[in-house]
Amino acid sequence: MNDKTEFSERLRSAMAASGYAPRPAVLRREFNSRYWGNPVTCQGASRWLRGLSIPSQDKLVVLAEWLSIEPQILRFGGEVTEHTGEQSNDWGIDLPPQEKETLGAYLGLPESKRQLAHELITSLAKLSRHCDLDDK
Repeated sequence: MNDKTEFSERLRSAMAASGYAPRPAVLRREFNSRYWGNPVTCQGASRWLRGLSIPSQDKLVVLAEWLSIEPQILRFGGEVTEHTGEQSNDWGIDLPPQEKETLGAYLGLPESKRQLAHELITSLAKLSRHCDLDDK
């Protein structure tokens, strides 16, 4: 068996364990509802499920988060553990409590909401640079 075939077996198994039928249409729908980039086609999803290709790392992370497993387990195998989605809040910098709370809340958001927050913050930063806005 090769890497692609083994990946497809893990993907099908993880989908079934999460209560989803391991079908291309289901995979396409669920993946695209969570992914920020170009949507995967039904043919692309089918290639993942049939062991003809392996998704890129950014797509693999979205699949793993959706299926509640660690990305490296989905990609390479090993013992499947539940993925909590929690990330360390220790960035090695001293932040005021309010900023730590804001970053923690951001990290707790689902991926689609994180993208929206990212776009809002980026837009505000650009506006601030261009208009020299102050919070007075």
